[in-house]
Amino acid sequence: MHTDRSRQEMLLVFLNPILRVGVSASLRTAFIQGKLLSVPGGNVRAFLGIPYGKPPTGKLRFRAPEPAESWEGVKDATKFPNSCYQIPDTSLPGFQGAEMWNPNTPLSEDCLYLNVWSPHFNKTQRQLSPPVAVLVWIYGGGFVMGTSSLDIYDGRFLSKSEGVVVVSMNYRLGPLGFLSLPDNKNIRGNAGLQDQRLALQWVANNIAAFGGDPTKVTIFGESAGSLSVAFHLLSPGSQSLFQRAMMQSGSPNTFWGTISLNEAWDRSLMLATSLGCSTSDPAHLEACLQQADAGEITSKQNDVITQPSILVLPFLPVVDGDFIPDKPEVLLSTGSLPKKELVLGLNKDEGTYFLIYGVPGFNITGQNPITRDVFLHGVTLAMGDGSDVARGAALFQYTDWADVNNGMKNRDSLGSLIGDQLFVCPVLEFAQRYSQRGGKTFVYLFDHRSSNNPWPEWMGVIHGYEIEFIFGMPLNTSMGYTKNEVNMTMKIMKHWANFARTGNPSIDGANWPVFTAERQQYITLNYNHPEQKSMLRAKECHLWDKLIPNIQEVSGQRNPI
Repeated sequence: MHTDRSRQEMLLVFLNPILRVGVSASLRTAFIQGKLLSVPGGNVRAFLGIPYGKPPTGKLRFRAPEPAESWEGVKDATKFPNSCYQIPDTSLPGFQGAEMWNPNTPLSEDCLYLNVWSPHFNKTQRQLSPPVAVLVWIYGGGFVMGTSSLDIYDGRFLSKSEGVVVVSMNYRLGPLGFLSLPDNKNIRGNAGLQDQRLALQWVANNIAAFGGDPTKVTIFGESAGSLSVAFHLLSPGSQSLFQRAMMQSGSPNTFWGTISLNEAWDRSLMLATSLGCSTSDPAHLEACLQQADAGEITSKQNDVITQPSILVLPFLPVVDGDFIPDKPEVLLSTGSLPKKELVLGLNKDEGTYFLIYGVPGFNITGQNPITRDVFLHGVTLAMGDGSDVARGAALFQYTDWADVNNGMKNRDSLGSLIGDQLFVCPVLEFAQRYSQRGGKTFVYLFDHRSSNNPWPEWMGVIHGYEIEFIFGMPLNTSMGYTKNEVNMTMKIMKHWANFARTGNPSIDGANWPVFTAERQQYITLNYNHPEQKSMLRAKECHLWDKLIPNIQEVSGQRNPI
């Protein structure tokens, strides 16, 4: 009888994935029911919309999250959860390149949920044995947009192809995730980052029930998600919750990575004023903001931006002395860095996406040659309140002085300037510092333009467009990728999974050298054999990392990067 009952239980798991997981708020256990998803070569178990935090509403709004409470019966985990409040992109209606990043589930404050994709047990297994590596995804979107339910973040292909557990979570965005109030010990900012940490704690406590190994957790993210990964690397309170990290196209030592406490307070008080809240009494201010409509709070967030910029990011991680103990550049130079393996990478044309959104005169039709005046205006927007001498140094580097009025060259040079300033040079600087003080470091340059890329050809290998290959989207035959792209995505997924399993992203026949500050070796990722190269954008990054900061210091103005 015992054998028959066990067989029935295993069959139940096989047909209707139901798992028992611990819930952080109590010692009780709870049951969740997922579903089987079909993928090439078999099935994957998916558990979508698992609550990891209480709904951050009412008195919990703006505050650090609290663990989810247990529930009675079996929790349905077969559909994606709500997305956290954000302002969808309506600037290019109907255009797939913009719409693909917009939230595809209802917006709500009740959004602290995560998703798990796990390799499917066979009929004779009750659990994966041995447990497998875990990859935890943190989405990007400038800390103002993003959701784990986007098609491009579907974890089923990576989980099946590489036999790993894939996790993604939603975290609070904009003012609901990053508002900070003066004289208020409960609303200190960085609630969105604390959401991520709580999700990582949930993974540590529960991922074994899904066949994952809690001692082999790798966090990975892109853009603001990459910055988030770095904050967890630099934050003592997060470091025990994962073993390895991967940073795709973003690092926190960029000018848009953090803001000071004073700036965060100023922006929060400006938002409160625009919402009609009195700022004279801290208790009344908190109560007023917690009673305001969440949609209105979100819709008014850009009211706090007072200076034109390439990036409009009103609420950002704050250097609070707690979650983020000091400025990232200070922590990288003098702090105690964990000895965790790290992969960092970039795309070939990081800056072009921000021309469309940040520089007047660009559009998604035609070749977009630009006049010298548009180029100069773009440089001014990019460098904020940088000194005239600093702008002059940038102009010198990014101008073809033998062909000053060439519209195509001006377009491409402005894209390169913005990409180097916002992403390339900060990422490479992070890699250099971390390789000296932290763990083994590996760097890539992704330089393949997807055959499915909806953006104009001149934009090249755009910010964010490596993600589809890391998540195995070309294995979805309905998407129409090329055979080379199918082979490439298999190779890239193996790089990522090997790193999660072993701390080394090399695969058979393709050695990936360790990056050092002296040699600065990296590999190219495309559908050809990886090439080993060195000193990526060395001249340009000397400008942004050394020359311009020195110019700013001499001229007594704030560093624009």
